[in-house]
Amino acid sequence: MSETVLPELPQELWRAGKLELAHGVQQFLQVMRVASAGLGRYLAEVESRGAKDLFGYGSTVAWFADVAGLSWGEARPVVNQAIALNPTRALDGSALPAVAPTTAAVAAEGLIGGERIQQILAILARIPSTTSVEDRESAEKTLADLARSAGPRELVKAEAKILGWLDPDGNEPKEPEPKQPRREVTLERRKDGFWKLNGLLDDETGARTAAALEAYAKPRPVDEFGQADLRMKCERLGDAWAELLDLAIACPDQPGTSGYRTLVHVTIGLEELKSGIGKACLDFVGTMTAREARMAACDCLMLPVVMNAAGEPLDVGRLRRFVTPGQRRALNIRDRGCAFPGCHRRPKNCHAHHIEHWADGGPTDLRNLVLLCSFHHRLIHHGDWQVRMAADGLPEFIPPQYLDPLRRSRRNTLHRAPA
Repeated sequence: MSETVLPELPQELWRAGKLELAHGVQQFLQVMRVASAGLGRYLAEVESRGAKDLFGYGSTVAWFADVAGLSWGEARPVVNQAIALNPTRALDGSALPAVAPTTAAVAAEGLIGGERIQQILAILARIPSTTSVEDRESAEKTLADLARSAGPRELVKAEAKILGWLDPDGNEPKEPEPKQPRREVTLERRKDGFWKLNGLLDDETGARTAAALEAYAKPRPVDEFGQADLRMKCERLGDAWAELLDLAIACPDQPGTSGYRTLVHVTIGLEELKSGIGKACLDFVGTMTAREARMAACDCLMLPVVMNAAGEPLDVGRLRRFVTPGQRRALNIRDRGCAFPGCHRRPKNCHAHHIEHWADGGPTDLRNLVLLCSFHHRLIHHGDWQVRMAADGLPEFIPPQYLDPLRRSRRNTLHRAPA
């Protein structure tokens, strides 16, 4: 192997003139490029013979990376360029021609470097596969000759002319693929039992979310007792979110819930549930009071788990649906929305409430059911209001004594035309 002869450096480089400096840079640059081309021929020969048979390495890239002290990511483009510029041989000994032989010849003269070589190879890769061998060779010769004295911009212009000549129709136009919208939601349960919800929505989803929340976050109108909605906007938005969840969960096609509003696992025993004293576990994610469990059990699946004093399960009941789809449709037709006096909520925003709770032996039939929105459902369970079924089969409500000392019954007249 002949040694590469490097140009001599002047003893005192700082004394060199501008022409001498320029000439020295050109000389060293040419030596580097010639050496790079020679290295490529050696690497192509190693690839032809097989690095495993020659040196015991799995690939030429792995061997060269070890020899040169490079990473595989650094060694791979050097080896790939060497294979593209030089002919190699397949495993059966058949010859594999170089992709860009004219470019390799110009590189061997030290007239172009790795950047222009990579640019030419990239242009050749964009030439249609249907192009004839003669046209491809002509295009490569044009690019290689131009690269001797031209820069990257001239090659880009030449590429446009070559592709326009070889493929005047261009690629078949395609509709751009829409970008996947970015949406992020995180939900974390805090130590105090509250849940922290954070999210990041794309513009369209954010606008839809805002419209949905605003539709359900409107202040409740002043009722017949003169009580106004005193909730802050953030509270109204929170209640709107809960209503939207109820609507989604109540959908029969909802995966995982099949239209059930919730699933309550009672882990305190049925007696505690009846008395309203104690704790219940909601879907094994937290605790709730027995009074809240009674309210949730009005319109949900109930899975009673009877526990003994030591906390061991004695019996696990079967899942039971308390309000059938047919009963729900009949309730919607009869009550036409929340039956509480002065409430405007529609049936889809309501729960089916047991007037006499099922834990107290109340039956699940129309005369023991009434539609209530989430706000008035909670008011009935936790307040002093009472609801009963009148003789005509319609629900009526008894206000607390502090609102009406005579406790005269009241009905919702907003959902039906006056007689």
